[in-house]
Amino acid sequence: MTILEAILQGVIQGATEFLPVSSSGHLSISQHIFGIELPGILFDVMLHLGTLIAVVFVYRELVWRLIKEFFSLLGDLFRGRFRWSEMSGDRRLIFMLLIGLLPLFLLFCPIPGTDMKVKDVSEMLASDSGILVEGVALLATALLLTLGILANKRAGSFRHAASRHGERAPKGGRTSLTVPDSIAIGLTQCLAAVFPGLSRSGSTMSVGLMRGVNQQTALDYSFVLGIPSIAAAALVSLKDVGSAGEAIGAVPLLVGVATAAVVGFLAIKLLRWIVTTNKLWVFVAYTLVAGLAVTGIAIFEHMTGVNLFTGRPL
Repeated sequence: MTILEAILQGVIQGATEFLPVSSSGHLSISQHIFGIELPGILFDVMLHLGTLIAVVFVYRELVWRLIKEFFSLLGDLFRGRFRWSEMSGDRRLIFMLLIGLLPLFLLFCPIPGTDMKVKDVSEMLASDSGILVEGVALLATALLLTLGILANKRAGSFRHAASRHGERAPKGGRTSLTVPDSIAIGLTQCLAAVFPGLSRSGSTMSVGLMRGVNQQTALDYSFVLGIPSIAAAALVSLKDVGSAGEAIGAVPLLVGVATAAVVGFLAIKLLRWIVTTNKLWVFVAYTLVAGLAVTGIAIFEHMTGVNLFTGRPL
């Protein structure tokens, strides 16, 4: 891999990891278009590590508060002073994050009749010769975003209707999550980890909105939930450093990570602004058009048996 290719991949990863358009799908599609072949998934995971640096930096104050609250929680549990009904907002968020992470263990479940685990399906789909899965998953992302936006609008309508009767209503949804919310969002994150093209941030945020959660709360929860998920994926993939790392090269690897971190930081800032200004429809239009285009190209390539961009056989 060249440094220019690493920068390109870093830009794609950084921009698409947090914007609700799917980083894994765009990386897979770009590698298909430019004919980039990588051994294993180490480079993709290292790019995710770059975006992890970005999200930790943006949410550094919240992350630090949660770390301190976590140790305070352990102390209260040890001394028998913990009370579920008396939890602070940060302590409740810790529990919701832990519950939201539980579905990720499903990725390590074996698939009956094969030697594979669920997580192996992701690598198989991302490394296949076609991009049909990515196209269909982008269309699924567009659908989920649409459902999330409509649910948020209904929550806004409820707020206005309630205010006319002099009652206090949630500002576009709830600002705290429940256990069912966390489980639903966690299961969605698990699905997004399997199917390249299904946006993790877009799908988890949309499910939160469909559950009646406030836009900003759903967005922040989605981002913070991704921190341990991305870190765990990076640790699991360290076993690939020997063979795959040598094939890619240390310099392109570091350049890709740094590029993903910088672009990821800018993407988070952009998405937070888009959410506050209610412009998520832009991503519905993009994922719908991109999904239709990629699906159409994939079908054409399967009919001809040739990569439309590189001319290589599938």
